[in-house]
Amino acid sequence: MARLAREVAADRNQAAFAQLFDHFAPRVNAYLRKLGLVHNLAEEITQEVMITLWHKAHLFDPGKSSLSTWLFRIARNRRIDAARRDKGGIVDPDDPILQPEAEPLPDAVMDDQLREERVRSAISTLPAEQVEMIRMAFFLGYSHSRISEETGIALGTVKSRIRLAFARLRAVLEADPGIDM
Repeated sequence: MARLAREVAADRNQAAFAQLFDHFAPRVNAYLRKLGLVHNLAEEITQEVMITLWHKAHLFDPGKSSLSTWLFRIARNRRIDAARRDKGGIVDPDDPILQPEAEPLPDAVMDDQLREERVRSAISTLPAEQVEMIRMAFFLGYSHSRISEETGIALGTVKSRIRLAFARLRAVLEADPGIDM
């Protein structure tokens, strides 16, 4: 996803933006709806977030956060702005959305990095065709149908390869004492 954001930032790549939009817009909208926004306002803020991605993708720094964290932070801030507008500038300080997010503890950051390293190592043990299916499904956010279309592989085969990959990953990771399953 970070690669697609770089393409949007560098070249205004519309295809990359379309992929990001298809992946993140429904998730941002669901997040905003979960925060209690009505459908129309959630849609409006989702559009603002995606427009911000288009215009300010160059400000995204993958060294500081993931793309999803960056976009959800923008959505959260836009939701706060909307709440201020609706209340005429008066904001309830007890509103949960206004509470600062807890900074992750250094140990938690280290644990996340180690877990990511172990998962990547486990993925590297998979056959190449399973790695490709995992990459397309989870790192690029493609649906099984889209993977089938892009690769020319039957949909059932795509699903089987992903299922087999997960079974193998589960076995490898369950054997790793550093991973909680």
